[in-house]
Parts: sequence; structure tokens; C-alpha cells
Amino acid sequence: MARKRLIIEMGMGIDQHGQDPTVAAARAVRNAIANNALPGVWEVAGLSHPNEMIVEVQVAVPYPEQVRQQEVLAVLPFGRKSLSVEPGGMVVQGKAIPELDDKNDEMLIAVAAVTVLVENE
Repeated sequence: MARKRLIIEMGMGIDQHGQDPTVAAARAVRNAIANNALPGVWEVAGLSHPNEMIVEVQVAVPYPEQVRQQEVLAVLPFGRKSLSVEPGGMVVQGKAIPELDDKNDEMLIAVAAVTVLVENE
């Protein structure tokens, strides 16, 4: 079966306090999928359930080795999901606030691309 891309969605996520790249990555994925509807999955591709679509996620974030991948994928409600995490994004100096459990002054910014694919013959 051949895979065909149906849509690519992009997003950005920030963890201003806590310095957790997983939080930034999950927010980037949530931002990418936040304002869409995919009627083409049924009307054009002919899928009968949203879990039949393939969802490939690519995230670029500081400290990618610290990303808890299952937490990022949990943002996606449906699909056969996969995640690729790579170095990227941005570190911006903010202000550490002890009451918010900051470890340092860093704010972490992640970017994500979420690709929805369908299989057809």
C-alpha cells in the first residue's frame, strides 16, 4: 500500500517555567492540531475510523534527549502515531521564579510538524 500525505500542520509550544522540553514539545503538537477538522479523512480518503490514519510527528526542541515521547504522543486523540524528536527550537532567557519550581532562567521553545497520511492502493 502506498502512503499519501493528506495534511501537514505546524505548531509552536513554550515552557516558560519548569524547563521541561516535554511540556514545550506537547504544547507545540497541541498547537499544531488545535484548530483543524479533517473531513477529508472520511470524505476523500474513505477511512471508516480516525485510528486508521497515520500521524507522524516531528518535533525540534532544546534538550531532545529529555523528552518523554509517550507524553507528547498522548496529545494526539487518534491515529497510528509516531514521533521523531531532534535538536532545535530555542532557549530564551526569562526570569526564574522559585514558587514555579524554576531550575534556572531558561524558557524552552519547541516547534512541531504533524503530518497526517492515509494508505491507499
